[in-house]
Amino acid sequence: ARVGLIGFPSVGKSTLMGKLTGQYTEVAAYEFTTLTCIPGMIYYKGAKIQLLDLPGIIEGAKDGKGRGRPVIAVARSCNLIMITLDAAKPAVHKRLIETELEGFGIRLNRKPPKITISKSARGGVNLSTSVQTSLDLDMVKQICAEYRIHSADVVCRENVTVDDLIDVIEGNRVYIPAMYVVNKVDAISMEELDLYDRLPHYCPISSHLEWNLDGLLEMMWDYLGLIRVYTKPKGQVPDFDAPVIVRKDERHRTVEAFANKLHKTIMRTFAYANVWGTSVKFNPQKVGKDHILNDEDVCQIVKKV
Repeated sequence: ARVGLIGFPSVGKSTLMGKLTGQYTEVAAYEFTTLTCIPGMIYYKGAKIQLLDLPGIIEGAKDGKGRGRPVIAVARSCNLIMITLDAAKPAVHKRLIETELEGFGIRLNRKPPKITISKSARGGVNLSTSVQTSLDLDMVKQICAEYRIHSADVVCRENVTVDDLIDVIEGNRVYIPAMYVVNKVDAISMEELDLYDRLPHYCPISSHLEWNLDGLLEMMWDYLGLIRVYTKPKGQVPDFDAPVIVRKDERHRTVEAFANKLHKTIMRTFAYANVWGTSVKFNPQKVGKDHILNDEDVCQIVKKV
């Protein structure tokens, strides 16, 4: 997994990077100390998570100011974006960074809209919806005409906006989870800290004094959506030191996906699997390749004789 630290200059990204990874970079009292992307590695719950310390961005970065486009282009490849904010500076910085990222095609803490566009040779633009939406057929035709789509079937399975339809037509948007790391909370009062704590996706820390770094890592693990599955060789105890890290969604945590993470050829001779853990009713339980694993399950794969 890859996590990107992004924010304005002098908010404490490099200090936080050093505390989490041990990769110390140049830290100074002036802005733009970090000029290139500095990678580091976090070892957490048996997983290796790459942390990228990106140079500070400024207003207008999406238009190329302050080498902003290369910085945001790296953020597009991350599995999680940590937007680092200075608690002593105004909260308008949060909105400015969101505007810069959204202007570059990054959608924060949102899922892809359930819109399907099937182009056809003839028949015009047709709209079908399974729920009540704010879109109507005339608006959809007008938007499709802008993108030179004259015959298509548009299906909406949730309440969507015009911006969602444009995102689907463009096809180059990325949907990345984000968390807002409020640094330097030692410089503000308890009343201000309580206000920050009520807001969603926030994690108040102090990287200099190492306050709440454990809470930051736990929140980062939750937002990445990863689980650990342990292997067990036949006749031996489970290997709890080196778990196999898989994604939390159901498609990636089946026994088949777990076996493919170990080696692509295992499924050719797969017979069944023995599983210990919370995903089964009794331990061990004999399961097939479509069984869905939970966090910290132990899986033993048995091959055909």
